[in-house]
This record gives sequence, structure tokens and C-alpha cells, in this order.
Amino acid sequence: MTQKFHKFYLKVTSIVIASFAPIFFLGTMQETSELARFTLDLLSWPIDGHTTYASPDTKFLSALTGGFLLGWGVTVWMLAVLVYDKAPEEVRKAVLFGLLSWFVLDSAGSITSGNPSNALFNGFVLLIGVGPLWIPAKK
Repeated sequence: MTQKFHKFYLKVTSIVIASFAPIFFLGTMQETSELARFTLDLLSWPIDGHTTYASPDTKFLSALTGGFLLGWGVTVWMLAVLVYDKAPEEVRKAVLFGLLSWFVLDSAGSITSGNPSNALFNGFVLLIGVGPLWIPAKK
């Protein structure tokens, strides 16, 4: 793995993270909430239609989630663009530990809330998001 490829892959990681932001933002409005509702239904497998976006609390949490995901994705992108060349190993570790922290807490919360299937989905997202960042790059 080269530093050039890691720098590129950090941008892939940022897109993976931020790609969920518009889905959850759209969940804040009833007329555009179906994709967010379906996403939660899928992540709480099996798809059974029991997940709704009727509660104002759900819409509010969806707004927060969308904002956090967009901000986190933009942060990773900016680390790749502005910081990586100065501290490649430190950026790699920061993003790696951020992803691992998300995975552990999100998966634990999914399990304790009765949605263990999301931990499996999280594993797939973790593998895609981390990709080659598991391994330090060669110069």
C-alpha cells in the first residue's frame, strides 16, 4: 500500500460516510422520508414495514444523524486534502480509530436496542470504509 493510494482511499472513506447524510436529512420531511424509513427497515432486518418515520422525535434524530454523518465525511475528506501529506500515519490512525469507535458503539447500541442485524451491516460498512487503511502505507 502506498501513501498515494491511502490518500485516495481516505476520500473513498469520506464518501462512504457522507453518503448516508442525505438519506437521513430527507427523513426529516414526511414527503421525502421513505428512503430513510426503508434504510432503517433494512438495517433492522428483516424488512417488514414496521419501521416508520411518523414520530417527530425520529425526524429530529434523523436530522442530527444526517448532520453528523456529513460533518464526519467532510472532516475525513479535509484530512486527506489538507493534513495527510504532513502526517500520513497520524491521519490514517485518526480515521481508523474513528471508524472503529463508531463501529463498536453503533453496533453495541444496535444490539441493546433489539436491532442486532445492524451490527452485521456495520461490519460491511466498516470493511469498505477502512479498506486498505488497516495497513500502514509505504512511502
